[in-house]
Amino acid sequence: MAFSLPSLPYSLDALAPHLSRETLELHHGKHHQKYVDTLNGLVEGKSNADLDDVILGADDDKVFDNAAQHWNHSFYWQCMSPEGGGQPSGELAEELDRAFGSYDVFRKELAEEAETHFASGWAWLVHDGSELLVTSTHDADLPLKHGQRALLTIDVWEHAYYVDYQNKRPDYIAAFLDSLISWEFVAQNLAAAT
Repeated sequence: MAFSLPSLPYSLDALAPHLSRETLELHHGKHHQKYVDTLNGLVEGKSNADLDDVILGADDDKVFDNAAQHWNHSFYWQCMSPEGGGQPSGELAEELDRAFGSYDVFRKELAEEAETHFASGWAWLVHDGSELLVTSTHDADLPLKHGQRALLTIDVWEHAYYVDYQNKRPDYIAAFLDSLISWEFVAQNLAAAT
């Protein structure tokens, strides 16, 4: 089974000025496409498993890295929306308040996790089976590998933001948190996890 690059759920210009068309062309069209192409070359004729099964069953670092990066990026695109940002409402807001005390505390914890993550990786809001947690993973690692359900991610690899923000990762994270998060997608993930 060949894997394919998913279409973005918005146009290449839709996230501007927070993320430019150039960033999305490079990040989605080049970086993510390369992970898909490499993964297909590595598993060609070897597996008909779905992506989750490939990730969980990978006994080769190259297969794991490319499969996990395909998963991570496919998830990341869904975490953003042209109408995103602001604060969540409903059950999601209640769950964030229960887990972190308030939305502001959650936002601060997630921003700090993303800003201080050393080198390349991902900052996550996850459900671990009993509660919501903020965490991060290095390189291609992802919550699925640790028995957690991903609800939201911020890509903190430099290629996610360098065109628009250069080395100012905190500015990218603030734009992501305040203007891009698709709370509808996060709420759907929470509903599926509980």
